[in-house]
Amino acid sequence: MTRSVPRAALSRALAVPLALALVAFLPGYVTAQPGPGGRDAAYWLQLTLTVYAGGRLAAMVLTRRRRLIQGAFWLFVYVAMGVAPLAQEVIGQVPTPVLGPRSDTTTAITLVLVGCVAFDVGALLARHRPAARVRKARPSAQVSRRRLWLLIAVAYVGSAISIAKLGGPAVFFDSRQAISEASGGGDSHVGSAFVRGFGTVPALLAMLILVRWMITSRMARRTPLAIAALGGLVVVNAVVNNPISNPRYWFLTVVFSLIFTAFPRSPVMYRAALVTGVVAALVLFPFLDRFRYDSGGYHPVESTSVLEPLTIKDYDQVGMFANTLTFVHAGHGHTHGRQLAADVFFFVPRSVWHGKPLDSGVQVGQWMGMTNTNLSSPLWAELWLDFGPVGMAGGFLALGYLCARGDRRYAQRTLEDGRPGTVMAVVIPLVCGYSFILLRGPLLQASGRIGIAALCLALVTTFSEDRRKILR
Repeated sequence: MTRSVPRAALSRALAVPLALALVAFLPGYVTAQPGPGGRDAAYWLQLTLTVYAGGRLAAMVLTRRRRLIQGAFWLFVYVAMGVAPLAQEVIGQVPTPVLGPRSDTTTAITLVLVGCVAFDVGALLARHRPAARVRKARPSAQVSRRRLWLLIAVAYVGSAISIAKLGGPAVFFDSRQAISEASGGGDSHVGSAFVRGFGTVPALLAMLILVRWMITSRMARRTPLAIAALGGLVVVNAVVNNPISNPRYWFLTVVFSLIFTAFPRSPVMYRAALVTGVVAALVLFPFLDRFRYDSGGYHPVESTSVLEPLTIKDYDQVGMFANTLTFVHAGHGHTHGRQLAADVFFFVPRSVWHGKPLDSGVQVGQWMGMTNTNLSSPLWAELWLDFGPVGMAGGFLALGYLCARGDRRYAQRTLEDGRPGTVMAVVIPLVCGYSFILLRGPLLQASGRIGIAALCLALVTTFSEDRRKILR
């Protein structure tokens, strides 16, 4: 009881200033900036979306029980679908051309709001589930001690192969352009993606499991082999998962998953991660583009407005959703699940699956005539392209339900079940971090690392209750 009092006092102290900052001050500051943007229906809808997302994010930060995945969802919506597009509306500048009529932008913002409300409804349904029938408790997923060492070996080998194929450790501290050139550019895109995936995902997952084991088990802290394996994986991850050679959204995955795995019970770290995430996304994120190109190809952000850094391509989600609406209305129509099928069966080569769909962002980008088709396709656009507005709303309803269930499972596994090998205590932080990539899209680009992570988890997971076979 005594431990909960400071937490409650902290929540009350934070509540008013945090809510005012997210809901009123920051949107108000953006709208007060000078710019040629009009005050039409799209503008007011965008402001409404920003305020709504700010209120929900404040609720996630101040909640008594940590809600990792839901918190990440509202952090993304507030920044990428709220503040950044609002800034673009105010100064009249967008990162990617919007080809359709203004009504398509208005419709896109409306659909984003619909998706957000559906997400909230789904989360509410998860909180008020009917009482389950009495049944025998199922054993929870645990990490097999013996197979963990196999995953560690896979991590070391996969990272070593990736480093060797790309020309040694030095290239990982050059730029993403250097990595792309070392992997063969577009000539072997799928093969290089798998090499990078097996070089990064097993190393990260093995490190997260070892971190969880170390902080919850005295036995692990007394095992020299485990300490040495963790130390080596920290070095490996510093090479293959550093922010210089990796996309910024992937580095966010590394940071968020590591924080929430290392501090599973800390409300302070949870709140600090979400609040710092807003500041970093709005202030630092645009300038981390420095590592995308080498010194010759880098062009510094030169802004005449404090809002101009928010018009970079990383914040093109609302505009690309509007372009997707125009793309469908131009005669291409909905795909009725074909895009989702391509995401699920991403591993099927095009030589076998003739007519396999391209990334949604690539398809729309090619239709737009863009030279660089590495464009975002937010989850709202992916679901709407496949299933229309009703399917999109249903998808976010299901997503909200699943995210709330996952957050509840994480709380149970970290507060009530303190066993070192609890799989959900590692999976939920990883999903929380990776959700930024899934929400930004395209889903087909994100599917490869999901498949590799699933294979790694299947390798180490056991449902045995035998203490000799699981981490302790």
